[in-house]
Amino acid sequence: MLHSVRMEPVDYLAIGHITIDDTPDGPRIGGSAAYAALTARAFGLRAGILTAWGEELPADELEGIAILNIGAEHSTRFENSYIDGARTQRILHQAPELDFHHIPEGWRNASIVHLAPVAQEVSPRILSYYPEALRGATPQGWLREWDADGRVQPADWLEAEWVLSRLDACILGLEDIGGNQARIDSMAALCPLLLVTEGKTGANLYTQGEVVHIPTPSVEEVDPTGAGDVFAATFLLQFQRSGEPLQAAALAAQVAAHSVTRPGLAGIPTRDELFDLLAEVAA
Repeated sequence: MLHSVRMEPVDYLAIGHITIDDTPDGPRIGGSAAYAALTARAFGLRAGILTAWGEELPADELEGIAILNIGAEHSTRFENSYIDGARTQRILHQAPELDFHHIPEGWRNASIVHLAPVAQEVSPRILSYYPEALRGATPQGWLREWDADGRVQPADWLEAEWVLSRLDACILGLEDIGGNQARIDSMAALCPLLLVTEGKTGANLYTQGEVVHIPTPSVEEVDPTGAGDVFAATFLLQFQRSGEPLQAAALAAQVAAHSVTRPGLAGIPTRDELFDLLAEVAA
């Protein structure tokens, strides 16, 4: 394997496929777990990823992240295109499923567990084994299906009630559910904290029957890929630290906006950039 497994504990455990994303500029590393773990590392947390991928590309961007790769003949692979900020996807390959028995003993006391499926690959049962952790999910991979040609489209989420009732926070994009407000309302009723990102217009935080809009700063967008995952990771770690969902969401919006100003994983802010963003939120 490209990365040896470090068995010492991690603070932030992201579970989901590292992917190969085909773009007009060529293939690159992607996946919600990669974006989230890199964000956690930038904030100074020990981050780990449980994944299955084929290691077809070098992953220098993930240096410093503990990675347990259960292996795959081919990585989950997407073909992404954007028109006016709206993403169209095709899935070309799908790697194996991830479950609790794949998680090493040293990672079973992580303080934050982030289920980050991209292609129906993460077993929701993992939540049952982390009762003491802050449990978050970006469920886009449970909210999509694809046809015989690999064209990705919104899908029913059959285990939604079971999963949402066991989460501390759920973060998803408005496009993940086709903009269906009734569906958002039903999800919000099941989960203590539901955040729905809406791209350039910001995000909405649903909590205890209330809805609060979280604005996002105006930036020059280069690549929106992964912004929702950066938002999610920032929210989860900051909410764990402060216990204040509004403050955590405001910081998440700042960090996610910054991430779209550079392509791909290069959009993850540096430590110095994070200090500046924290200062802006605190001001």
